[in-house]
Amino acid sequence: MTFSDTDFDHLMTIVAEAAAREILPRFRNLGDGDISEKTSAIDLVTEADLLAEQYITAALKARFPGALIVGEEAYEADKSVVPALAHADLAFTIDPVDGTFNFAAGLPVFGTIVAVVAKGETIASVIYDPVLGDTVTAMRGAGTFLRRGKGQARRLSVAAPAALSAMTGAISWGHMDEPERSRICANLAKTRMTFSLNCSAYEYWMVASGKWHFIGHSKLMPWDHLAGVLAHQEAGGYTAKFDGTPYRPGETTGGIISAPDEDSWQMIRREIIGA
Repeated sequence: MTFSDTDFDHLMTIVAEAAAREILPRFRNLGDGDISEKTSAIDLVTEADLLAEQYITAALKARFPGALIVGEEAYEADKSVVPALAHADLAFTIDPVDGTFNFAAGLPVFGTIVAVVAKGETIASVIYDPVLGDTVTAMRGAGTFLRRGKGQARRLSVAAPAALSAMTGAISWGHMDEPERSRICANLAKTRMTFSLNCSAYEYWMVASGKWHFIGHSKLMPWDHLAGVLAHQEAGGYTAKFDGTPYRPGETTGGIISAPDEDSWQMIRREIIGA
């Protein structure tokens, strides 16, 4: 199976339609019965997550009937789909509402993330902001772009390397265990400023556009990271797992750091993540 520029345009349309139909009408309009806990009080699922994923999945299956579809919410019913990403001819990962805690709280810091994977390589990605109507897009070898809702587009670039004390960014430590959790939180004081958005869509948006210098995560579910890593790399950045190996579709452990270049990555790995 192939994935063309026309297919990519169709994908962006599907994502925007799902947001308009299923996500935005429910933003700040959810009732108590529309929100459920998955693993904890900060790991939520809403009607918008479920219905938007169903909409995108159905549209992708109609256009690509042989493709593997890996949705965050459907994953609970069949966990074998994630390892299958490493070998699928064509696959899509979907995070319908990334930042569900923010969405459910009425905070407009959430997004829809879709990655396109072919033969073990991420080849295209869409990170969509339903509130603003803006999209960060990337295709392998063709750069990363911010596409505004009214049609304007500009190419994105990562931040220039800087001293650690001048860097801004985020390390998502919420899923880490002790003693790593406390050590990394303390080490973040070496930077200029750190943030916690609880939203991979916005974190990758910030680092791919050069607003932040770095981000890092310990939990590597593909719908959270494949699209963002491609966007960051196509914007000129360097991403690798904590052990220095590349992050690939199908992997869920090992942690990753995204930084302006390899030297910056090494500094963050040494000074923030530590041994």
